[in-house]
Amino acid sequence: MSESNTAHTQPGLFDSPAASIHRGKGRIPGNTGIWVGITCEFVEFALLFCVYFVARAHFPESFETGASQLSKLAGTVITLLMVTSSYCIACAVIEIRRDQRRRSLLWLIGGMLLALGYPVAKLLEFRWNLAHGITGESGIFFTVYYYLTLTHMVHAIWGILGMFWVIFRHLTGGYSARDHGGLEALASYWHATDIIWLVIFPFFYVLV
Repeated sequence: MSESNTAHTQPGLFDSPAASIHRGKGRIPGNTGIWVGITCEFVEFALLFCVYFVARAHFPESFETGASQLSKLAGTVITLLMVTSSYCIACAVIEIRRDQRRRSLLWLIGGMLLALGYPVAKLLEFRWNLAHGITGESGIFFTVYYYLTLTHMVHAIWGILGMFWVIFRHLTGGYSARDHGGLEALASYWHATDIIWLVIFPFFYVLV
């Protein structure tokens, strides 16, 4: 891939003008739009976690027995996919800051492929649950479990769609060492989604 600079195109959620991402002390990665989205995501899940704790306080036995019925292997695989995907995307940001565009793109593609494994693993987990008679009507624990994990998967799918767009922009020379706000925005959103999963994982698969 060429290392030469290219002209800027109209910015969107995963893009920003070069001036807005000028490097300096106190600079926030990405753009304002993505951080509004991340804030809304955190608020949404904070409310859902409150529901989790209220339900757990009222139905402790259901949560103790419910967690033991879930596939810890599935939860662990998803966790590894999310963490390694986030690592790859972080490496993509590091490489573009060094103006290593080809390396950045390869890391980004690797991160996307790992991220695609998450919805696949989650759907296989749901299939396993249904085969074992675990549905949203199997008890309050499973109602909360399905609602939280499905909501998280929706946010993850938004992030994966964002990866496709950022890869397209990368392939067309949209990012450089000086202008890579779109890639940083994607990384910020994906790391936020990863953090939320790291909270969900122990709530349902570990804490019994």
